[in-house]
Amino acid sequence: MQPVFQWSRLSELGGTQFHQIIAAREAVFVVEQNCPYQDADHHDDLSWHLSMHIDGELAAYLRIVDPGHKYPEPSIGRVLTTAPFRGRGLGQRLMAEAIDGAQTHYPGQPIRISAQVYLLDFYRSFGFQVVGEVYLEDGIEHQEMLRAGA
Repeated sequence: MQPVFQWSRLSELGGTQFHQIIAAREAVFVVEQNCPYQDADHHDDLSWHLSMHIDGELAAYLRIVDPGHKYPEPSIGRVLTTAPFRGRGLGQRLMAEAIDGAQTHYPGQPIRISAQVYLLDFYRSFGFQVVGEVYLEDGIEHQEMLRAGA
């Protein structure tokens, strides 16, 4: 069970790969969290997509939107672990890889994340600090967090 990470721009993803990503995002954010919205958006083509595969199956995913599009700094979003792979610490491995990749692609820049409130301590463990007030997004409490540039 050795995770394989893949960094891709949207143009580098094949149709099957992108379908797996969108299906996972919809399963988690639309179905499980009961937030009916169109998941595929105009940020996908302005992002790095990080996929973690185990034995050829999508286990975890996130994207990093390029700075200047959603926020002034690069922003991590759509963080998920698929249901069959939860409870194995893969989210920690995914986030560590994401931070390393963000520092490679955007050296010296801070990283932003809009965190669901119940995950604040998880993101704090990676050096993110709360900025701003709690707000509702699709009925779920969120809070902006920043990690200083390295």
